[in-house]
Amino acid sequence: MTDTSTLRILEPAPGVFAYYDGRVPGVRLHSTAANWLDDGAYSLGIASYAIVGGDEALVFDSHISLDHACAVRHHLEGLGVTRFTLVLSHWHDDHVAGNAVFADGPIIAHRLTREALAANRDKLEGGYPPIKPLVLPTDTFDDGLMLTVGGRSVEAMHFAIHSADGVVLWLPDAELLLAGDVVEDTVTYISEVEHTTTHIAELGRLAALPARRILPAHGAPDRIATGGYDGGLITANRDYLSRLVVGEGRDGTPLSAFVAGDVASGRIGYFQPYEVVHAANLKAVAAAGL
Repeated sequence: MTDTSTLRILEPAPGVFAYYDGRVPGVRLHSTAANWLDDGAYSLGIASYAIVGGDEALVFDSHISLDHACAVRHHLEGLGVTRFTLVLSHWHDDHVAGNAVFADGPIIAHRLTREALAANRDKLEGGYPPIKPLVLPTDTFDDGLMLTVGGRSVEAMHFAIHSADGVVLWLPDAELLLAGDVVEDTVTYISEVEHTTTHIAELGRLAALPARRILPAHGAPDRIATGGYDGGLITANRDYLSRLVVGEGRDGTPLSAFVAGDVASGRIGYFQPYEVVHAANLKAVAAAGL
């Protein structure tokens, strides 16, 4: 069993719910030993989302454990939801751990997500903690896919940011973007360093969407609860990567100083655990010779 007592249910927009856990000082959910759940997702804070319309829900990512996914489903069933569609933002462990809870409905993902999950099945099922059973998507797409929930249009869109299979959900009626891991607060985690220049270009393409509000998977709960971020979050993430690839930050400047301008402007906040992410990003960029 995974403790869900610190899970917070937020409603950042009408009909849109965020299921946020983490950023709780001194709390670990799985183990005192190093593990992906505590030292990545939970320490940085993570939200999955649901768009609700009548008896339908479009769930965006299945959270960090089966118990978290069950809590999400229980809340939605309490709202009268009987039909569930799960959409995956990408293949990483903290976004697919609860897939089995939604296996009685469609599980939609980018084609590359399904391929990555199949290729990494042994790693994910044998991880610490294990994701077992790992349930694969039932439906895939390439460039984009139009969906509806309760008559509301939602577009799943592919952006090769953070991961080659990155997917966001765009709600044009609210000019609202559910961003998955393509942007983060405080800074993005570089998981595919060889594609960093592609990620920067794709962030420019993402910025062209007329998004008034952005809801990332990894962000500050207070910002998410009050409606999310504006386009400055995309700008901050793009500028951060651009500065890394030209060699900035290799003098040991801490993240707090490196992003001080973006923090002062309100584009992002500063969360100390991201110092570890920043250090890992610098090491990856240097090793890749960027």
